[in-house]
Amino acid sequence: MNILITGAKGFIGKNLIAELNNIKEDKVKQYSLSQDIVLYGYDIDTDPTLLDYYCQNADFVFHLAGINRPKAQEEFMQGNFGFTSTLLDTLKKHRNNCPIMLSSSIQAELENPYGISKKAGEELLFDYGKETGAKVYVFRFPNVFGKWCRSNYNSAVATFCHNIAHNLPIQVNDRNVNMTLVYIDDVVAELILALQGKAFKEGQFCKVRTEHKITLGEIVDLIYSFQESRKNLSVPDLSNPFTKKLYSTYLSYLPEDGFSYPLTMHTDHRGSFTEFLKSPDRGQVSVNISKPGITKGNHWHHTKNEKFLVVSGRGVIRFRKPDDDKVIEYFVSSDKLEVVDIPVGYTHNIENLNDTDMVTVMWVNEIFDPERPDTYFLEV
Repeated sequence: MNILITGAKGFIGKNLIAELNNIKEDKVKQYSLSQDIVLYGYDIDTDPTLLDYYCQNADFVFHLAGINRPKAQEEFMQGNFGFTSTLLDTLKKHRNNCPIMLSSSIQAELENPYGISKKAGEELLFDYGKETGAKVYVFRFPNVFGKWCRSNYNSAVATFCHNIAHNLPIQVNDRNVNMTLVYIDDVVAELILALQGKAFKEGQFCKVRTEHKITLGEIVDLIYSFQESRKNLSVPDLSNPFTKKLYSTYLSYLPEDGFSYPLTMHTDHRGSFTEFLKSPDRGQVSVNISKPGITKGNHWHHTKNEKFLVVSGRGVIRFRKPDDDKVIEYFVSSDKLEVVDIPVGYTHNIENLNDTDMVTVMWVNEIFDPERPDTYFLEV
């Protein structure tokens, strides 16, 4: 299958090509597409003579090219109507009635230069479909967000993510503006369904079924909370689909020298203890380093419970009920990764039996509260 993608270097184009290449390499299983795919990428810097060859041989066209930030208003019509006309004329020249998808915008409903040019392109494609019998798929996209979107251009989400990640100021004129957004992975999934002839339509227009409605102010607050999470070690509420997608998007805008961030290591002669991640409903994760021969712990809890996983070294975890002399021992080693639950009501400790440092990943079911630590010293 030969697939022509105009606007191949744009935001949607890059993401679509990446997924089609994954399909070619058999890394994606959810689409029943042949791996025999040839991609024709066409963009503003492509040799224009190639358009003739691409249109002659294409089995499907994704028409994603367009103008949304021109230097002069007349460029809207040149880019969003004029090139569409050129593309369709070239297909007709070769009597190629393959299916074609057009990337339009919800602004096609508005009487502004951009919207007028997008609507003109839509009407041109619908007329082309009636004239040639070709299947046409017109997507009116709302705000699209995700990785590889150009910041400080035409996407508020991309601009906010980039600027906040780089500690730059942002401008919000009205926090109460309601936004309708679609995530790039959901967009690409719908485009591939269109490629299979399974596009979702409402009336004559195709649609991305998964939409997210949220105010501009809520988006800004979320992105700032992502920035702050590196300091307070919090994990966003990833059970919320929009938050999950926005957090992934935000991370893609981190500066190249800012992927890492420091943690506070609490050190003493026994080793160190470092908090890693915190969640109000999933507890927290920490990393404990014990020096050779060192025993840590010797306390018990009423409700607080933990999980220990030794990932480097060798040791023993001991348990005892406060009113019982019986000591229970679990020998642990990085040679055999094994999680040990620390039940409530048992005083417990962990001893390093190795001659090198022992590293233990520790999970606890609640964030530490110094006012209610629920930790009571008692030697095992």
